[in-house]
Amino acid sequence: MDSIYREFSGAVAAYLTRLCGNAELARELTQETFYQAVKSIDHFDGKSSLNTWLCGIARHLYYDALRQKKPAVPLPDDLPAPGDFTERIVRKDQAMIAHRVLHMLEEPYREVFTLRTFCDLSHAQIAGLFGKSEAWSRVTYYRARQMLQDAMKENENEKE
Repeated sequence: MDSIYREFSGAVAAYLTRLCGNAELARELTQETFYQAVKSIDHFDGKSSLNTWLCGIARHLYYDALRQKKPAVPLPDDLPAPGDFTERIVRKDQAMIAHRVLHMLEEPYREVFTLRTFCDLSHAQIAGLFGKSEAWSRVTYYRARQMLQDAMKENENEKE
């Protein structure tokens, strides 16, 4: 388990930091993730990668923490986004709007977008986390991105 921790703890911590935007909480949840993984290693069936399985545990722990402590931890302002959409989000005046809109997205759109955009997970990895198909991940990501872009355009039109 020590070698697994050394190999995957950085990726799990990065995933949690991007998910919750709070490095201290991410460190705590990373430790709890590996504790839970040790307790439930018998449940790892090998259908997904070990990293995907650990990120799934981390995701559930994060949501448990959110349910226990409200309000939710806000997303940081400096998260990158892919493609042309990046240029619009990077501008400080648009960053807060983008984060507000992202927070308003319903699940699973918000999480799929976050996993793909900020955590650089593949559609196959995202599908593994949700127990869905890769096509489902692609469609869900596309729809989430469209919702964000539409809301951003709407906001720009309101300012003009």
